[in-house]
Amino acid sequence: MTQPQLVATAWSSAGNVSPVDSPATSPVPIGERITAIADAGFCGFGLIADDLIAIREDIGFEALRDMISEAGLVHTEIELLERWWIPRGEPGHTYDIRELLFEAADVLTPVQIKIGSENGPATSNPLALAAPLYELAEQAAALGTRIAIETMPFSAISTIPMGAEIVTAAGHPAAGLFVDAWHVFRADTSLDQLRTALRPEMIFGVELDDAAPEVIGTLFEDTVDRRLFCGEGVFDLTGLVQVLRDLGFDGPWGVEILSTSYRVLPVDQALKQAADTALTVL
Repeated sequence: MTQPQLVATAWSSAGNVSPVDSPATSPVPIGERITAIADAGFCGFGLIADDLIAIREDIGFEALRDMISEAGLVHTEIELLERWWIPRGEPGHTYDIRELLFEAADVLTPVQIKIGSENGPATSNPLALAAPLYELAEQAAALGTRIAIETMPFSAISTIPMGAEIVTAAGHPAAGLFVDAWHVFRADTSLDQLRTALRPEMIFGVELDDAAPEVIGTLFEDTVDRRLFCGEGVFDLTGLVQVLRDLGFDGPWGVEILSTSYRVLPVDQALKQAADTALTVL
């Protein structure tokens, strides 16, 4: 059996920075990040919008593309677009981030662009998001990439079944889902519900992480400050992996660790531990 391929999702290599920071730009130079990612055995990595802004102003996307290629990395993801259904010019629209991600995608040709929704209660009308998702996926496909929704239990698109409903209604081959273990289990989605909701073609990416039994603080605080390495918490990761493999997904597997203790580790050490623990589960 060949060793599974892993992706260092954006926060796993970002160093001492949190999603609550503004801007949330990594303090680790991008060349150092890429070297550490490759040395830890990952096949690819992710970057958030704030990092892309800093890189565009510094070395530019073409130099980043060359750096990625020289390191032998073959899988790139970029993120995160929220409130993508709000028309340009209306309050809360995010076309500045959309245009940044598309500009980066035109050069970096990422496997997918990750999108979320917005923090708050779950939407009462998920199907209203199908048409905007179709439009976004059509634009991404023109750049040779895809759109993947990450559902989050503290957001408008709160569960994988809800996300699957929206993707199905949109009906675009470039629109799919990220399956993040944290957001599956913290949303109390069972593995049977997951198996029923998902079709193989809509699983664009998977992110593995673990957690303590109890939520500490809000769900959002818990998700950004208290994740554990794979196998160190209570999530049924082996069950989740088996369901996804039964559905035909077999990587590359993202590893997304966010915690106050993880952030202060040297990036090379953090990535090596994240990779080793994920491989043990896989």
